[in-house]
Amino acid sequence: MNAYDFKTVVNRHNTGSFKYEQMLNWNPDVDEDIIPYSVADMELKNPPEIIEGLKEYLDDIILGYTGPTEDYYNAVINWMKRRHNWDIKKEWIRLSAGVVTAFYAAVRAFTEPGDGVIIMTPVYYPFFASIEQNDRTLAENPLIKNGSRYEIDFKDLEEKAQDQKNKILLFCSPHNPVGRVWEKEELEKVADICLRNDVLILSDEIHNDLIMPGYKHTVMAKLSDEVKDNIIVCTAPSKTFNLAGMQTSNIIIPDEHLREIYTKEVESTGFHTLNIMGYRACEIAYNQCEEWLEELIKLVYHNHKNLKIYMEENIPEIKVYDLEGTYLQWMNFNALGLDKYELEELMHKKAQVFFDEGYIFGEKGAGFERMNLACPTHKLMGALARIKNAVAE
Repeated sequence: MNAYDFKTVVNRHNTGSFKYEQMLNWNPDVDEDIIPYSVADMELKNPPEIIEGLKEYLDDIILGYTGPTEDYYNAVINWMKRRHNWDIKKEWIRLSAGVVTAFYAAVRAFTEPGDGVIIMTPVYYPFFASIEQNDRTLAENPLIKNGSRYEIDFKDLEEKAQDQKNKILLFCSPHNPVGRVWEKEELEKVADICLRNDVLILSDEIHNDLIMPGYKHTVMAKLSDEVKDNIIVCTAPSKTFNLAGMQTSNIIIPDEHLREIYTKEVESTGFHTLNIMGYRACEIAYNQCEEWLEELIKLVYHNHKNLKIYMEENIPEIKVYDLEGTYLQWMNFNALGLDKYELEELMHKKAQVFFDEGYIFGEKGAGFERMNLACPTHKLMGALARIKNAVAE
């Protein structure tokens, strides 16, 4: 398919990989050649430019206290301009060990205990934790299923935003797990509701580089100057280039006042700087790995199409949603007539297939599964065959 190696399966057993340890916890007797499709890092080798670049970097450095360089900031700024036509300034960028870390901090910085945070469910499960673990109140704005895609319930969002207890919208764009890339008109409606009701937008745009053919991601902060001054945009190279272990994220806050409040909260935790290798990995990724990303997107879309065809031909009861963005496939298994625990048992024990169970994304996700498509195609097809056999039994 391309000059990059998207076929080799790396053995991640006994490396501390979260998803492999989780898989063995679910089923200690899993076959040795099985890979998990759960946690959102890739079962693909990193871009070779990053590996070789880090090796060269290690030859010449001291692993001491290290902060971001001008080259680092320029790499981030140029990437946002090149990939998203978004002009950002160096002073807007705040460093974070992760997007999740950032929105936890923002929830604390801009709300008080008991205040409400709006989320669009089903949604990435740390959204729930950032609210509950900080003693804030969950305000659910459930998405509406419409055919093979989900849509925003704007009427309900307006009602939630009008409640003065609700201070923040924690927004997922593109949306994980349902795979939507929000259209500009949808974003404008969301932003308008938030502006009119004085609701701050925390926009998790970590999947913003992973857009499927025929779709376009709009950075929400670009909609208008008013929106730009009412938003915190969370970005990272981690999903795009499989760098989650580098713990390097760039949180972009154009408004000076919001930036000051956020920075004060982060500094109160003792945060000082990032991992020295994370800086370099991000810089190499943004400067040298765009071609690898284009090939990755082709692979993910190829896997999505193959999966959709296979399910239609072999297990039509399972509904596969259109994938517009992310490498995470959302599927509805409810027609099999199993409760969420029976479905989990079928997948983990009979099929030896390990997805993220839909119920972890909220009650609206029960009976669904989220599958990571960033894997070699032959491993994907093997998992689908095992599901087919398990369902037939």
